Amino acid sequence: MQPETRYAKSGDVHIAYQVIGDGPIDLVWVPGWVSHVEYQWENPATARALSRLASFSRLILFDKRGTGLSDRVPESALPTLEQRIDDVRAVMDAAGCERAALFGTSEGGPMSLLFASTYPARTTALILYGSYPTRRWTPDCPWGVTAEQQASYEELVERDWGKGGDVDIRNPSASERERQSFATFARMAASPGAALALLRMNFQIDVRPILPAIRVPTLILHRVGDQRVNVGGSRYMAQHIPGAKYVELPGTDHSWDTGDQDAILDDIEEFLTGALHPVESERVLATVLFTDIVGSTERLAELGDRRWRELLEDHFRLARRELGRHRGREVKTTGDGLLATFDGPARAIRCANAIRNAVRQLGIEIRAGLHTGEVEILDRDIGGIAVHTGARVVTEAEPGEVLVSSTVKDLVAGSGIEFDDRGAHTLKGVPGEWRLFRVMS
Repeated sequence: MQPETRYAKSGDVHIAYQVIGDGPIDLVWVPGWVSHVEYQWENPATARALSRLASFSRLILFDKRGTGLSDRVPESALPTLEQRIDDVRAVMDAAGCERAALFGTSEGGPMSLLFASTYPARTTALILYGSYPTRRWTPDCPWGVTAEQQASYEELVERDWGKGGDVDIRNPSASERERQSFATFARMAASPGAALALLRMNFQIDVRPILPAIRVPTLILHRVGDQRVNVGGSRYMAQHIPGAKYVELPGTDHSWDTGDQDAILDDIEEFLTGALHPVESERVLATVLFTDIVGSTERLAELGDRRWRELLEDHFRLARRELGRHRGREVKTTGDGLLATFDGPARAIRCANAIRNAVRQLGIEIRAGLHTGEVEILDRDIGGIAVHTGARVVTEAEPGEVLVSSTVKDLVAGSGIEFDDRGAHTLKGVPGEWRLFRVMS
């Protein structure tokens, strides 16, 4: 469950924060560019990552001033790094935290570095992921961003803020659902003007001079193919922070909770606790069903918020009725669709057909995708490559189609279900080619 949001007073500004977990280590996550302590729990990947951190720590989360649920500030008076680390102190005091490890991600890295060097007595350890000491290109920082590149990105932010326009740069492996979720997150976390002002301020920061003054245990993590923040900045920090441990990871995604988050979380847990405790999970073979509504954005614009919500509720009511009839287990809703699992692929196909037919009475057309494989049961969610594959299959489906992987087709031989071969497909983020089949009905 999402933790309670509270407020700490830093000067005359209210800083929103949350505390979750009861581990022996206090861990403060210093987020990047913008954040929203409540909406971030709506993203299953983020919620899973935060829950993992809270499994071995008392995790403290907060929104920096000017973002999320903290007080907004005039764009002409954005906070300095000094004010921002005052906010960290205020949150720690309000949470009853005397000393903590800091986990600074992306733009949260320079802020964490300044805190650790200024308040070493209150810092037990420092973890940096996908970060940098400065963003600006100079001859001795060839991994930095040129003024022209910065101006181009600022134009993108001003034009497309809240539309997910930079997800291809930030997280290339993101699905369309993840893109939409990030777009909503951005709109809730900051206004376009605030986001642009913070981007410009972050471009001016340079903490290289303080790196030799870091005297706390430090772990630096970076994905080598990160397209948003070049790995060279982390390599530089690893060379100039005394005794820093440096780990390069494969991957191109910038966000720490996207892609292979377990590799990052494993390193963090082992660094902070001295041991890696396997995450308990149950793995089972299941058929995964994803659905979504065709043209949902256009219908929302046509109907308006209230009528669209009512239509969605009717859609989910009918879908849940069919899940009950076919022994399906709803895992979660995914905006305008749902994710469910079945203990038999034939039942899953018949349920997908039934849902499609049932919601047509509402004037709704859906698409559905199914795949069978081993899934990891994670509290109220599921994970694993089978889930990722199912999510990709549905994106290949046409309106009104129930599309399945060859694995599903082969497992229902003799069921009487007929298929039409849709050919070989490359599924984004899933190795190899996949033959997909349309259910004929």
